[in-house]
Amino acid sequence: MDIEKLLKEDASYLLEHQCETFAKGKLHLPGPDFVDRIHAISNRPTRVLGSLQQLYGHGRLGGTGYLSILPVDQGVEHSAGASFAVNPDYFDPRNIVKLAIEGGCNAVASTLGVLGSVSRKYAHKIPFLVKLNHNQLLSYPNTFDQIYFAQVEQAWKMGAVAVGATIYFGSPESGRQIQETSKAFQRAHELGMATVLWCYLRNDAFKTDKEDYAVSADLTGQANHLGVTIEADIIKQKQPVNNGGYQALQNFGKTSKLVY
Repeated sequence: MDIEKLLKEDASYLLEHQCETFAKGKLHLPGPDFVDRIHAISNRPTRVLGSLQQLYGHGRLGGTGYLSILPVDQGVEHSAGASFAVNPDYFDPRNIVKLAIEGGCNAVASTLGVLGSVSRKYAHKIPFLVKLNHNQLLSYPNTFDQIYFAQVEQAWKMGAVAVGATIYFGSPESGRQIQETSKAFQRAHELGMATVLWCYLRNDAFKTDKEDYAVSADLTGQANHLGVTIEADIIKQKQPVNNGGYQALQNFGKTSKLVY
């Protein structure tokens, strides 16, 4: 594969760039020893390490330190019609799991109802990740809040390897969401399951006339930090597309000019 040809005019910048603000040696990069190198030195129970290794070891990316997880909410945050009307076969939860298996994914993530309905057939064939909370979007007018649909014990009993949750950092409800998810992740670790956190920023105040700073590097980075503070083992974020959220919003949070 000719990487330079694929990157075209960006090849020189991407391949030859040397960061002058943060040493490469301080990065914790993916690798086949990722669980041993990163998670094993923490206070996580041995069974959690086993669950993480099961995730990192499964599928076509198994043993690389990278993860490819198929997430399908099956009609909770996006109505089932909106999600599957163009391909009705995926109203059937079995086809979601089969797609993840055939795609060589490390795991499949979905709701308690979806994964529970097929757990006896597939939980031993691909790691299950049960998403515990959702934004239900059926109240009128729509409200944007992550509420718990499932309990950790339900995921454990179906044989799930991991549980996941979303926190809308910056939202009026984020304080409650942090507390709920912290307790859920504590219980998941007690039962030996890994934890995955979707770290998203959600507040109209992050938007200005020029940019949406809900996807700025400094603010999403802080959301990620808050996520690992409650011992999320894996963080899912939206890749930042700008920077300077603290500066643009003014009188908001605390940071340092050295960040930039």
